[in-house]
Amino acid sequence: MDLHQIKYFLAVVDHNGINAAAAVLDVAQPTISQAVQGLERELGVQLFHRIGRGMVLTSAGHSLVGPARRILRDVVAAEGSLVDAAGRPRGRLDIFAMSALSADPVARLVGAFRREFPKAAIRIGDLRDEAMAASLIKEGHCEIVVCHLPATDQAGLDVCELGVQEYWLVLPPGSAAPPDDPLPLAELPDISHVTVPQGSSLAVGEIEQAVTAAGRAIHPSVVVEHREARLPFVLAGVGATFLERSMAEAAAARGAVVRSLEPRISRAYGLVYDSAALSPAGRAFVDLARANGCP
Repeated sequence: MDLHQIKYFLAVVDHNGINAAAAVLDVAQPTISQAVQGLERELGVQLFHRIGRGMVLTSAGHSLVGPARRILRDVVAAEGSLVDAAGRPRGRLDIFAMSALSADPVARLVGAFRREFPKAAIRIGDLRDEAMAASLIKEGHCEIVVCHLPATDQAGLDVCELGVQEYWLVLPPGSAAPPDDPLPLAELPDISHVTVPQGSSLAVGEIEQAVTAAGRAIHPSVVVEHREARLPFVLAGVGATFLERSMAEAAAARGAVVRSLEPRISRAYGLVYDSAALSPAGRAFVDLARANGCP
């Protein structure tokens, strides 16, 4: 039994199948499948029932989940607890972040952190579903999550708000859009939208509520799993979308028609963590974030 097998086993459990686990971990599906099969051979038990393309835990699989999570938590804690002779953190710090927040503030904070603590390594995981933010921390997958606030089920966890993200309307190049900027939501153009799955982001619900309150509706033309794919689809003329302000401004430079909105649609974002469980590296990262904007 090795750590990769444990990690892949839990990924299949947490994401309800090999395909989703492979997407989250950004590895090939056969890699996940072979690791799980190898773990089953070594333990001499079947961990999953294979039902079509689905994976359902057996009784032996259920029994392994708890010990497997403790193994991973212990490894991460051991790596993150290291300090050098001067007391500065080293080892590894695991963070999960929404893709929309990875460029800023995550890249900025990680850059500042690495300049001060060059011996500490950081692994950034892709938070594709914000509803999982709190459970990722509570189950030991990472120390810190960067997401929109308030996080789902954040009771018992600490929060450090970093700022507010504003959303703008982005339309395909050449679109006939009202000249008003900001654009009243009640005058939202009647155009199909490129959207992401419902529930994958707190901001999605915020946008839909604001549009509905204005008496308009979002009619999806394409639903994409990867948020970063929205802009290429818009630029290809497939439909409009709502993007974070910085991404919308970049889209305008590539020919998209962009409008800010009235009323303003925004969502707070920040760090979610368990202060009692932070490693030296994790605590240093939170302290740095507080010095750069947390109240």
